[in-house]
Amino acid sequence: MTNQVTVAPIGVFDSGLGGLSVVGHIQQHLPSESLIYVADTGHLPYGPKSAGYVAERAQRLSAFLIEQGVKAIVVACNTATAAAISSLRQTLEIPVIGIEPGVKPALAKSRTGVVGVLATEGTLGSEKFRRLVNEHSRSGKVIVQPCHGWVELVERGELDTPLALRLVTEPVELLLQQGADTLVLGCTHYPFLTSLISQVAGSDVVIVDTGRAIAQELQRRLGQEGLLNEQQTLGQTELRTSGRPDTLALTIQSLLGSAVQIKQLPQSWC
Repeated sequence: MTNQVTVAPIGVFDSGLGGLSVVGHIQQHLPSESLIYVADTGHLPYGPKSAGYVAERAQRLSAFLIEQGVKAIVVACNTATAAAISSLRQTLEIPVIGIEPGVKPALAKSRTGVVGVLATEGTLGSEKFRRLVNEHSRSGKVIVQPCHGWVELVERGELDTPLALRLVTEPVELLLQQGADTLVLGCTHYPFLTSLISQVAGSDVVIVDTGRAIAQELQRRLGQEGLLNEQQTLGQTELRTSGRPDTLALTIQSLLGSAVQIKQLPQSWC
C-alpha cells in the first residue's frame, strides 16, 4: 500500500505567475507528483517591497500550503527566497527549496568572463544576492540590471508587443554594452520573455535559467527524504491566487498555451 505522505502534493508559490516557469520543469522531472501552486497576485509585485513585507507573505503562503498537507515547498520566486528562505527552513519541518540567480553556471559558460544578471530590485538589493556575487567574484565579473516592468508584462501575458520589446531592449543592451556574453534570468517571470531577450541579445549570447536545476534539486531532496511518489499515474496541478481568478485564467492560457482553471485563495489567507 502506498504511503499517504509520499503521494501528498508539493506546494509552490510565487508573487504571481512567474513561478509557472518552474512548475513546467517540475512536471517534466516529476510527472507523478501533484502540485498546489499559489500566485500571490493580490500583493504583486514583490520586487519594490521591503524584505519584511515579502517575508511575511512567504510565511503566510507557506502556512496555507502546510494546511493543505504538502510534503515540500518550492519558493519559486527569487525575491521571496532572498527575503524568507532562512526563516522558512527554521520554522518548517518539511523540505523547503529556494531559487537564486544562476551566477555560477553562467560564469562557467561565459567566454569573456562577464555575465549580466537581469532581476528585480528586491533580488539585486538583498544580502543573499550580494553574498552570492562575492562568492563567485574571483571567477569573473558580474554586472547587474534591474528590469522595470518585466514582471507586469508577464502578468498581463504581454510577451511579443511593441511595449514588451521596448521594455526588454534597454536593460539587455546595457549589459551587452558592458561586455556581457551570458545573461542570467534572475526572476522566474523572465523565462516567459526568453524569445524577446534572445531577439535583442542575438544568438551568440547564452541565457541561463535555473528552473531545471530547481526541479532537479527538488527531486534529489524528495528522494533523500523518502518522499518521492513512485506511482505511475500523472500528477495533478491545482492553481490558487490571492488576486482575481477570472482575469488570470486567460493570462495563464496565453503563457502555457492551454486552458486552465484557477481558484481564489481563501480570504483568510489573502
